[in-house]
Amino acid sequence: MRRQSGHWLSRAQWAVGGVLLLFLAIPLAGLLTAVTPGEFLASLRNPLVRDALGLSLWTSGLAIALVVVFGTPLAHRLAVAGPFPGRAILEALLQLPWVTPPAVAGLALLMAFGRNGLVGRHLADVGITLPFSSAAVVIAQAFEATAFYVQTARQAFAGVDPGLAEVSRTLGAGPWRTWVRLEIPLAWPGLLTGAAMGWSRALGEFGATMLFAGNLQGVTQTMPLAIYTVLEQDVHAAVALAIVLMAFGFGLLWVLSRLRNRAQMMGVSGG
Repeated sequence: MRRQSGHWLSRAQWAVGGVLLLFLAIPLAGLLTAVTPGEFLASLRNPLVRDALGLSLWTSGLAIALVVVFGTPLAHRLAVAGPFPGRAILEALLQLPWVTPPAVAGLALLMAFGRNGLVGRHLADVGITLPFSSAAVVIAQAFEATAFYVQTARQAFAGVDPGLAEVSRTLGAGPWRTWVRLEIPLAWPGLLTGAAMGWSRALGEFGATMLFAGNLQGVTQTMPLAIYTVLEQDVHAAVALAIVLMAFGFGLLWVLSRLRNRAQMMGVSGG
């Protein structure tokens, strides 16, 4: 009787969850069927589409690289450090991009790094102007991607058995070598997941980029901005860009899933 009840519960859960899956799948199906393969390929040859695609890939790649370089040490420190004064404020600051509307983030960046901004006025004195430049795109993307990477990386480091680090130090390895040769490799699947999530967020960033960097073709017009720009003029081009963004995100998730499954299988076989 209990097994039959569990069977019905399982079927009910799949049925209810299926409604949500349909809700997610139908818009994607609508996007994929909006253009023919020929129209999709023709749209990719549009100069605006090519410029936006190239700009988005290199700016988002640079943004997530900077986030990884500066965020990995901080994530590790937060994972291994105990309570300290100001920790709650620090963690709230790191999670701020999650709850801040992108338009608010863009305005904040403009007030900080604009020509008359808190930091921007001093940069202008030495001839550095950030707003409405490709550098502004990288800054906006990095701002939005930081929370995704640092929080995921912190959880990955927290999942590493601290006893292994103690054994490593007992065997003569210093803190730096232990971190680089032991803790980072063990946390690598989580670090990769965080980087992929951050990269996807950077690639899809819209509001902060629009306000802080503008919408200049070939300079600051990323794929989301190009979709907004060409939607009324060339629907096929907008759909092509949207499909590329969707395919990139899906590809990242697929690769991460394969890597995670492989890591789990290696862990099981190793154990």
